[in-house]
Amino acid sequence: MIILGSPRSYSSLVCAMLGQHPETYGFPELNLFCGDTLQDVVEGFTGYRQVQLHGLLRTVAHLYSGEQSIAAIDMAHRWILLRLERRVEEVFAELQRKVAPRHVVDKSPLYSSSEQNLMRLRSRLPNAYYLHLTRHPRSQGESMMNVADGLMAIMANSIDYQAKPPVVDPQISWLEIQKNIVSFLEAVPETRRLQLRGEDVVTDPDSHLRQICAWLGIDQSEPSLRRMLQPEKSPFARLGPFGAHLGNDIGFLRSPALRKGKPHMPSLHDKLPWRPDGAGFSPAVVSMAQQLGYT
Repeated sequence: MIILGSPRSYSSLVCAMLGQHPETYGFPELNLFCGDTLQDVVEGFTGYRQVQLHGLLRTVAHLYSGEQSIAAIDMAHRWILLRLERRVEEVFAELQRKVAPRHVVDKSPLYSSSEQNLMRLRSRLPNAYYLHLTRHPRSQGESMMNVADGLMAIMANSIDYQAKPPVVDPQISWLEIQKNIVSFLEAVPETRRLQLRGEDVVTDPDSHLRQICAWLGIDQSEPSLRRMLQPEKSPFARLGPFGAHLGNDIGFLRSPALRKGKPHMPSLHDKLPWRPDGAGFSPAVVSMAQQLGYT
């Protein structure tokens, strides 16, 4: 199963929760389908983007060494070097075999930011299930802006260049990502796609986790549900070693436990705190948010 959504939309939490089910395995952000071959992926994640390899490095270290240490990460680098010419679906299949017969869950937000990546998923994983996980554009935007004073939004090129001077505005990337996902899922059979608001999962995890299990055709018994309420037990629910410390959202890594409660649902029509000009959401963002169940 692939989780699609914007960054900072509960995907690290939900993936870790699902990964605690006895029939599934929750990966951190593999980002494999950001290229045709593993070499394409590695070459695309250079410089400051090297952190986007951390999830793959931690996965390989854990599955092949049984630990996530500096030595295990060194081994993972060699593992990758030996497979650079392989197509990404072959690498993904090898990781699947390593955890078989469990089903895998991948939650790489980068997939949703690119139509090309989504098309690659469709062609390379023709039978995949897709969970579209959403978050209110206001709270998602505030969360984005809280990362290094908006650096995450800047890296996503979420900038309103029509404003004078230009303004960092995370609603831009939120809208583009949702448009990408909605368009992509139109061609996916209804039986293999599901859309949930992340806020609803946090508010009532029992019923929504049971819904996901029924959709996937896996066990819905009480013991399985209780296990999924402990995302902090995921091997990827903590900061990793030097050289591969991320792989999941930094906020989740620092505090991975499920905190039940009803998140605040702000209005779609208020002024935005990150806009110095007092602007609100664009009509297109309001329309998309309403389509996804927000008001």
